[in-house]
Amino acid sequence: MKSLIISLLMILSFSSYSQQVIPLYADPAPGSESWTWDEKETSNNLWGTRIVYNVSKPTLTAFLPNRYAATGTAIIICPGGAFHTLSIDNEGNDVARWLNQKGVAAFVLKYRVVRSLTDDPVKELMAKMGDFKKLDEENAPVVPLAVADGKKAIEYVRQHAAELGINPDRIGIMGFSAGGTLATSVAYSYAAANKPNFVAPVYPYMGAVAKMPVPADAPPMFIVAATDDQLGLASHSVQLYSDWISAKKIAELHMYQHGGHGFGMHQQDIPTDTWIDRFGDWLDMQGLLKPTDPNHWSAKYTPQQLLRFRKEGEERTRNDWANMKKFQDDNKKLTSPKPGENRVVFMGNSITEGWSNADPSFFEGKPYINRGISGQTTPQMVLRFRQDVIDLKPKVVVILAGTNDIAGNTGPMTLEQTRDNIISMAELAQAHGIKVVLSSVIPAFDYPWKPGLAPAEKIVSLNKMLKAYANKNSIVYLDYFSAMADERNGLKKELGYDGVHPNLAGYKVMAPLAEQAIAKALAQAK
Repeated sequence: MKSLIISLLMILSFSSYSQQVIPLYADPAPGSESWTWDEKETSNNLWGTRIVYNVSKPTLTAFLPNRYAATGTAIIICPGGAFHTLSIDNEGNDVARWLNQKGVAAFVLKYRVVRSLTDDPVKELMAKMGDFKKLDEENAPVVPLAVADGKKAIEYVRQHAAELGINPDRIGIMGFSAGGTLATSVAYSYAAANKPNFVAPVYPYMGAVAKMPVPADAPPMFIVAATDDQLGLASHSVQLYSDWISAKKIAELHMYQHGGHGFGMHQQDIPTDTWIDRFGDWLDMQGLLKPTDPNHWSAKYTPQQLLRFRKEGEERTRNDWANMKKFQDDNKKLTSPKPGENRVVFMGNSITEGWSNADPSFFEGKPYINRGISGQTTPQMVLRFRQDVIDLKPKVVVILAGTNDIAGNTGPMTLEQTRDNIISMAELAQAHGIKVVLSSVIPAFDYPWKPGLAPAEKIVSLNKMLKAYANKNSIVYLDYFSAMADERNGLKKELGYDGVHPNLAGYKVMAPLAEQAIAKALAQAK
């Protein structure tokens, strides 16, 4: 089970994220009904990053984590840009993607900003940065609108928590620079409907935050900044931290020596590069990375155990990518086949590995050896094929592989590359006198850990390639697909538990088909 958890954690760390854009208001946003200009973006600017400006219709871009990884925690992300622009990637989308890897739902807020009169909003803004008092005066009418957008965002996510898979009591807000002003302003003034459960200002500007006492029920706060902030904002974070702890509220401050202002997710090869990891540690310490659903697969493990499993998986990826160690001891214990023994090795992924657990009777009392490893792709199997198949001296190898290649578990692959890797395993076996059974890929309409990849037709195409190769080379082709596919070319509901992996009923369908294929291959060996 531990190896399955490690594999799942590593697969989820490469998962893609579903996104949708949500308008915050059905009608023109209150307070800016007369704003008629359109939102724009540019990457050709002094900051060298993608910038959004002239936001008049506030939106949330939802980045929802894979449901297998989802913790139920959500964060509203407010990019910075002096209330004139939004650094949408460095302080928005890139943060959201990182949070998704932790199972946190992220919502990037495009809040209302001051209208730019040119197509170079950064140059226009930089000309104003020399006089903060004047800039504050220009921003003053817009700041309350932006703060209202932040509160509305929290309110929206809380109202739609059930459909978004979110715990309504685990919704936080974080912001960068001006976005930090917004987030902090929300932390000082809220109603029950839009109260953040935690707040994370990152190098916030406090000059535009209305002065008021720390609320009696103020949320926990995580603060990050750099001492060498070129806008002189380091002291703003220190004062905010002091105010919070003076009120005996939960707060954590990370003040880096170097990093400047606006480091966000930008990599500078200095310690600020890892501030987001410290935020992850803090979320974990607050219990926000442990799923609230008691039926979640990870609920039985402590956060420390899950962290240890993840670290083990990362270590394995660096030092044993193909997981050669998994069966090394078991292989050493195996003796050479006895005279007349029709040893069979099953090589595959989680579908093969899970067979022994779901239906151990299929293997009991038979010279069958299971060498399936959860999550594996064909290039990993090729690497371990000699150790886990050839050196065991079987008469037959049953190869079931390919679905994780289509899922992209170890990176993008074409169907032709997958076919060629399977052919390589077949040729290696034949070169050592081992008969081959090539299995079709099991049907799957979608992958729950990577939804939206539409694997069904890709599996059909790969199976056609494998069958054609098998027929051309007098290799036994084992067709699981035809017996297990529904009208969508997905796995029949009654034969699996998640649309990909067979349950006991599924394995009971597979067993006689495998036995027949093995018998054919053994007949060829005589």
